Amino acid sequence: MEKKLNKQGAVGEEVIRVRIPQKRNRELLGIVDKMLGGRRVVVQCLDNVERMGRIPGKLKRQQWVAVGDVVIIVPWDFQDTKGDIVYRYGRPQVEWLKKKGFLK
Repeated sequence: MEKKLNKQGAVGEEVIRVRIPQKRNRELLGIVDKMLGGRRVVVQCLDNVERMGRIPGKLKRQQWVAVGDVVIIVPWDFQDTKGDIVYRYGRPQVEWLKKKGFLK
């Protein structure tokens, strides 16, 4: 939470909503390592596995994914070295994840 002045000049807390990876849906945190082109990226996951991630069209049109971004990736059932990127974190969300111990 960040301190922010409201209309009356008092210091208040700004609420930051952060999506946490769901273990039951096989979601993992990862950092984009390299852009390969054609909606494909290399993601270094927090379980120390490097996966090739695919950016779905829904995410590609709404949010741009770049090198160094923190993302949620879901590994494929039949091929664990590849997966789909389902969410990209913004800068305040990344700071919150670091503060809470999800990221190093």
